[in-house]
Amino acid sequence: MVTEIVTCVILMLVGIAFLVIILVCLVERGSGMTQESAAESTTLIQRSSSMSEDDIKNLPWYDYQEDVEKGVECAVCLEGFKPGDKCRLLPNCRHTFHANCIDSWLIKTAVCPVCRTCVDTINVQN
Repeated sequence: MVTEIVTCVILMLVGIAFLVIILVCLVERGSGMTQESAAESTTLIQRSSSMSEDDIKNLPWYDYQEDVEKGVECAVCLEGFKPGDKCRLLPNCRHTFHANCIDSWLIKTAVCPVCRTCVDTINVQN
C-alpha cells in the first residue's frame, strides 16, 4: 500500500513538471519576438519614421497621362488619376500616388502606404 502511494505521488510530480515545462514553452513561443527580432524591428521603425522635404523632392515624379494606365486610383486619397496630375513613383516598390498625397504621407512615415516597403532615396537617380 505504501509503495502504491509513493508511486502515485512520483507520477503526479512528474506529470506536474511536464505540464510546467509545456506551459513555459508555450509562453515563450507566444511572445513571438526574441530580443534580436525586437531590436531589428525597432531599428526598422526608427529608420522609416519620416522623410525630410528634400528627400521627398528627390523622388521621381511624372505628369499622369490617361492612355498609360486606365482606372488607377491614388491609394492615399482614393481618387482616380486625371490627365495632367502630378504623380510620384516610389523607387523600391514602384507604386504611384498623387504627389501631394504621398508627400504628406512620407513626411509622417517613410513607408509605402500600399505594401509597407521602406522608401529609400539613396538609390534614386536625379
